[in-house]
Amino acid sequence: MLKRALGDTGLEVSALGLGTVKFGRNTGVDYAGPFDLPSDGRIAELLVLAKTSGINLLDTAPAYGTSEARLGEAIQGEREDWLICTKAGEEFDGVRSRHDFSQDHILRSVARSLRRLRTDILDIVLVHSDGRAVAEIEAAGAFRALARLHREGVVRAVGFSGKSRDDGREALRASLLPHHPHLLMCTINASYRDEVQLAREAAREGAGVLVKKPLAQGLDVDPRNVAAIARLPGVSSVVVGTTSTDHLSAHVGAVRALGAAEPNK
Repeated sequence: MLKRALGDTGLEVSALGLGTVKFGRNTGVDYAGPFDLPSDGRIAELLVLAKTSGINLLDTAPAYGTSEARLGEAIQGEREDWLICTKAGEEFDGVRSRHDFSQDHILRSVARSLRRLRTDILDIVLVHSDGRAVAEIEAAGAFRALARLHREGVVRAVGFSGKSRDDGREALRASLLPHHPHLLMCTINASYRDEVQLAREAAREGAGVLVKKPLAQGLDVDPRNVAAIARLPGVSSVVVGTTSTDHLSAHVGAVRALGAAEPNK
């Protein structure tokens, strides 16, 4: 699978990424139906399939329950094969999520993610927004914390995962970094297209674009729709969350068959 430049970060990412919320959390989530957490063996199978298919991006977060810790154990000894994207600002207590965007919390959260993932450096850390005004998140210190971690070399690229098109546009104007975020994570799927133009705008400013919820949280089962999203201008990688090797194989095949890994214009 062809790798794409991730904006101006200097990183190259596969056109398809593997999302891991289902590795560690199955309560308080909005999916089409209930699901069981996978066994360690199933996680290992998924990672082998992803790696042999050319996928190099793993997406996780503290809010994904035990996902970070399970990933850290599963990729031990193979850290160099993966780009890890995690987040900060949202916490999960086993029942529900809460949010804290203070500078101290973001710094503590990243330190904990490093321990859970058993690594000395994180490739990507995103602010995990709850949809409040970006100016409020910025005032709390979240962006200052990530900028500091980037300067210190603890995090290679930073960015913002929002709840709407307006969130993303505000983040592009905020002082996450001197000029713009390295990355935006946008929601795009067959039934929600509001952020298609945002992806193009972000790419024009040199930001990498990751796409979340391409399957509309389980409501869309057609892999061809994921491939079509991967072909949209500005999109760097589409993150698909699954615990099924058959499901992942189908999406890999669709991306390849439709030429989704061709460089975007």
